[in-house]
Amino acid sequence: MPRTSDDPVLFWNRYKPDRDGPSPPADVTAFEWTQYEGHGPGAELLGQPRTALELGAAECREASWLARRGVRVTALDLSPVQVERARRWWKDVPGLAIEEGEACAFLRAGDQTYDAVYSVWGAVWFTDPQELFPLVSTRLAPGGLFVFSHGETPQGLDGRRPMYGKGPEGREMTVDRWCHAPEVWAGLAREHGFRDVRARCLPAPTGQALGTIIVEARVPA
Repeated sequence: MPRTSDDPVLFWNRYKPDRDGPSPPADVTAFEWTQYEGHGPGAELLGQPRTALELGAAECREASWLARRGVRVTALDLSPVQVERARRWWKDVPGLAIEEGEACAFLRAGDQTYDAVYSVWGAVWFTDPQELFPLVSTRLAPGGLFVFSHGETPQGLDGRRPMYGKGPEGREMTVDRWCHAPEVWAGLAREHGFRDVRARCLPAPTGQALGTIIVEARVPA
């Protein structure tokens, strides 16, 4: 039987490892919500924010893209390994602050507000929305946008589900993720006071199978 990880930090420390020494910075030419390059919408979903917070930023590709265009971005990730790599990659990008921490703890601890909070296949997928959504709403400026994406949910697999990965010495580990259809995400967002909610599944490009759930919502102005 797979062993459930009591340490999600360890799970995410092993995500996209550098195989042969430190890897060079990624070549980021666009803001992507999906796993398919050039497929679907881009940063326009965030409006024109002056400030933004990314939850579960990992390599900070999207955060670096925004920062290079003048947005002051805070990029948060749980894993010190991911944070170290991102800081090394993007140390010369002005306006980008890369922070280590868990999403709900970070949101509770401060009072800075942001014009946009977003997550690209990141922490929103792996955090209980009943806990996360109220915290996000308190850290958005009036009229601010909350936008996130994750992989399409297969029929019959909605709800809290484990995701499997390899831990030390090859043993199996899991982390929980929250998989919902667009209409369920929309209902959760409205339940927690968000307005102008739009939730949809963007189909995969021709020849690919997995679509992308994209949810957009706004707090009252």
